[in-house]
Amino acid sequence: MINSTQVSYFILAAYFDTGDLKYLYFIVIMFVFILIICANLLLIVVICMNRGLHEPMYVFMCSLFVNDLYGSTALFPFLLVQILSDIHTVSVSCCFLQVFCLYTYGSVEFTNLAIMAYDRYIAICFPLQYNTRMTYNKVLILIVVIWLPPFIVVCVATCLSASLQLCGNIINKVYCGTYNIMKLACSDTSVNIIYEVITFFLTVCGPVSVILYTYIRILKVCFSGSTQTRQKAVSTCSPHLASLLNFCFGCLFEILQSRFHMNSVAGILQIFLSLYFLTCPPLCNPVIYGLNMSKIRIMCTRCLEL
Repeated sequence: MINSTQVSYFILAAYFDTGDLKYLYFIVIMFVFILIICANLLLIVVICMNRGLHEPMYVFMCSLFVNDLYGSTALFPFLLVQILSDIHTVSVSCCFLQVFCLYTYGSVEFTNLAIMAYDRYIAICFPLQYNTRMTYNKVLILIVVIWLPPFIVVCVATCLSASLQLCGNIINKVYCGTYNIMKLACSDTSVNIIYEVITFFLTVCGPVSVILYTYIRILKVCFSGSTQTRQKAVSTCSPHLASLLNFCFGCLFEILQSRFHMNSVAGILQIFLSLYFLTCPPLCNPVIYGLNMSKIRIMCTRCLEL
């Protein structure tokens, strides 16, 4: 048995020997990381530099792209180092730092998508009152709501996990996660479990409830409104729905991979499923919004021509 005073590092047991293929995996992941950085940075710069895009909808999109960069930066450099390494270990401090970064990324993503849904609800259900309801000060408050509460909630969760006494140091994943760390604990985890349930309701159920409510109201307006209203709803909500579903599928894969034994699933597929919510949303969101939003598409084309 290993007690908490002896645990100075964790072993990431999900990695397996790929021989010379590790260089191919390194190149592919590096390419994906560069794509994510370039695509998200391009849209952030386009939105920030063009006054025509200084509207609440685009500000919230910019926040989403910033969060995607944040989550990717917390994962990909670590993955690249681990792929080339023969010993897959991570220090305790780095492990908990990664836990904090990745879980804040997921919490902020859900909250950001909920605020974007609320913004579309105001724009479609109260078009004449949009400017008076979505003021500059209110947008600032909503940006704070997107970022501050998730950081506080996840910070407490990370501190609770860090205070556990551990009887092992093997994590069966390619990155650190609180659930996997809790499974190594030999001290009472009831407080952690209760707080995880509270965190789930605050960071997942809360935002999802807001999204469901806003879309129910939007659907009611669409069914009772004109053809022009329905077209506006479809054009502005379809990118958001695509982004939401993409992220929700990724989170579902992560929960299934972490909470249940998937011995019948190939190791490489398990790794892909666990990385989906950290890879596909940051990669797909710029494409989803860049292609569907005409203003962004036009501005991006101009920037690339320069």
